[in-house]
Amino acid sequence: MRVLQKLVIDIDADAAWRALHSPRAVAELYGPLMMLEPLEPDGLPTSWEPGGDVGVQLRLGGIVPMGRQLIHVSDRVVADPAPGSGGGPVRIFRDSGIPVSGPLAGLDVWDHQIAVSPAPGDPSKTLWRDRLVIGGPTAVLLWPVLWTMWEWRAARLRALAPSWAHDFAPDETPDQPE
Repeated sequence: MRVLQKLVIDIDADAAWRALHSPRAVAELYGPLMMLEPLEPDGLPTSWEPGGDVGVQLRLGGIVPMGRQLIHVSDRVVADPAPGSGGGPVRIFRDSGIPVSGPLAGLDVWDHQIAVSPAPGDPSKTLWRDRLVIGGPTAVLLWPVLWTMWEWRAARLRALAPSWAHDFAPDETPDQPE
């Protein structure tokens, strides 16, 4: 089963790509409806790193435990974009981790991919394509819940993305007043 979204957000593709790798920015997409808490005592990493595995606890409203999830990140770039894309490279962020406890643990397939590229006709904006593929004994029951969560995320994405444009790349520092 799939949950699909395609939208244009008011931020350039480079800033969107940086935000996708920020656990803090990703957690904001779910909040305050769902909270992501690190399982490791050192907290969440500063950035999702390809090949890395990060365990998180999910809490509904920050209170009700909803289970644990393993996030496994990989990245890839497609140089020749599909027709209808913005004409730049398509960068794909993939979480192929798996729910390990709670209601989502009945899923044995979790493949979440987010593709970002310059928006068609306006490279100052991002074409954001989001695809979640799930499978397993409870997929039919969980699909409506996950679809609703993805709609929530899309609304949050539209609201939060413009603020991501003010983030600095790791090798940049803001100008300091003299």
